Amino acid sequence: MKIILGSASPRRQSLLKDLGYSFEVITPDIEEVVEPNVPIEEVAVDLATKKALHLLPNLAKENILICADTVVVFEQTILGKPANREQAVEYLTMLSGNEHRVITGVAIMSLDKSIQFSDITQVRFKILSSDEIHHYVDHFKPYDKAGAYGIQDWIGLIGVESIKGSYTNVMGLPTQLLNEKLKSF
Repeated sequence: MKIILGSASPRRQSLLKDLGYSFEVITPDIEEVVEPNVPIEEVAVDLATKKALHLLPNLAKENILICADTVVVFEQTILGKPANREQAVEYLTMLSGNEHRVITGVAIMSLDKSIQFSDITQVRFKILSSDEIHHYVDHFKPYDKAGAYGIQDWIGLIGVESIKGSYTNVMGLPTQLLNEKLKSF
C-alpha cells in the first residue's frame, strides 16, 4: 500500500517521516469550516474527515490516505489559526497562565475502508509576559498554527509548564496512536 498524506503541514510531514513511513503529499484545497452543530470534541475529526473525503476521488486502489486537523480549545472556545498579529497576541494572552486542550482528529481512508479517531492533550502555560508574547508573535509568526503557537517553537520551550498526553498530538499528529491504527488498517 502507498501512503498519501493529505496535509501541507511541515510538522505532520516530518512526524510521519520520523515514524519511518514513505509517503506522497497531496494538499486538500478546501475551506476549513467549523459546523455549528458539531460538538467541540468532534470538530477536529469532522474537519479531517472532510479533507479526506475531498481527496478520496483522487485515490488509487493501493492508496491509504491520512488527513488530520488540530484545534486548540480554551474554555469551550476553539482557537483556530490566527488571522493576524492582533488575534495571535489575543490567543496567547488567553492561554497565558491557563490550561487548554489540544485535539487532533485523524481520518485514515482507502477506497474500501475508513477509520476516524482523535487524541486530546492537556497543556498548561506559565504566565507569559507581554514581551514574551510579542517577541514570539513577531519573530515566529504563528499564523499557520491553531491557538497561535507551536509547542516545538520558542514559546513552547519557555512557556509550557506541563503537558498531559501526547506531545506529538500538540504538534499536529498523535504518532503513537496513528502508528497503532496504521498497523491494524
